[in-house]
Amino acid sequence: MTVDDSTSTFARHQGVVHDHTFDYVAGSPHLKHATVRDAVVRVCRETVAGHLARTGRCRVLEVGAGHGTFTKVLVDLGAQVWVTEMSADSVAVLRRDFGDEPAVRIEYDRDGTGAATGPRVDVVLFVSVLHHIPDYVAAVEATLRRLAPGGSVISFQDPLWYPRQSRVARCTDRGAYLLWRLTRGNLRRGVASTLRRVRNAYDDTNPSDTVEYHVVRKGVDERALAAVLAPHFDEVTVHRYWSTQAAWLQRLGERSSLVNTFGMTATGRRAGGQ
Repeated sequence: MTVDDSTSTFARHQGVVHDHTFDYVAGSPHLKHATVRDAVVRVCRETVAGHLARTGRCRVLEVGAGHGTFTKVLVDLGAQVWVTEMSADSVAVLRRDFGDEPAVRIEYDRDGTGAATGPRVDVVLFVSVLHHIPDYVAAVEATLRRLAPGGSVISFQDPLWYPRQSRVARCTDRGAYLLWRLTRGNLRRGVASTLRRVRNAYDDTNPSDTVEYHVVRKGVDERALAAVLAPHFDEVTVHRYWSTQAAWLQRLGERSSLVNTFGMTATGRRAGGQ
């Protein structure tokens, strides 16, 4: 499959998986669990407040907004938000909920390239997005062209690169996923997808495999991402934490030292990108 074919398939499958029936909250720890959600909100609040204090405005590019949970957070914080979204059904929800909001502009990003072009922004935000993108490093680099000097990049809710997770964390993560699938009444689907992924049997005709591309790529390489951002920013910080779908397993994980997920903040965009 060529790069163009891969991008086209990815874009098409995004719309299939995230159609009007898709429940973003049920399978999203950063939306379900207050501890994870609050961590994202706290970083957003601090970043937006910092830009407002320095320049009197904060322009945010939110890539892959879903149904707009964090779009609302950003607007309430006083930011002006440019939203891109690849799912037509999610775009319809965003336009319904934010169509009359002058601080929000919504772009239907049909091919996944929409975030790379547009007006200057002060913050680029990826929440539970990078692990869906086959070449996530290139996608982040492409947005830097829009980022004003002094700007920030925030990402959250991506799986740590599997080879750097402990064996206990990986096994617990897989077990937690299957237990959650059981409570959702679709354990068979969870087992089938897990077996494919253990065998690295990626099916590029299966929207589930295409959209959840990280399971073939072995997560998201947080060190590689930090290394790419470091030359462009004054400071890059990686936040490692535990997240899973089921609430009781989330509470147990938070009480342990297990980590399987990360966020990243890059602050102080250098003029000229150096």
